[in-house]
Amino acid sequence: PAGGTVVPTVPQVKRLSHELAETTREKIQAAEYGLAVLEEKHQLKLQFEELEVDYEAIRSEMEQLKEVRKGELIHEGI
Repeated sequence: PAGGTVVPTVPQVKRLSHELAETTREKIQAAEYGLAVLEEKHQLKLQFEELEVDYEAIRSEMEQLKEVRKGELIHEGI
């Protein structure tokens, strides 16, 4: 060929097209997996925040109950 250019053969073009399609599929799968991981991370973060709120509410309620009980014990003279 003139100028040193190489013209690919039909089998080479088919092979390269197949490899490109396979690589593209793999990249799409990896991207979908990455999105799924991010979504799961987001859901876990929301769940964690809800649990933190519940924990703080229960802790606060427990402290209030301790104070009430302490007052009852003092009132009873114990």
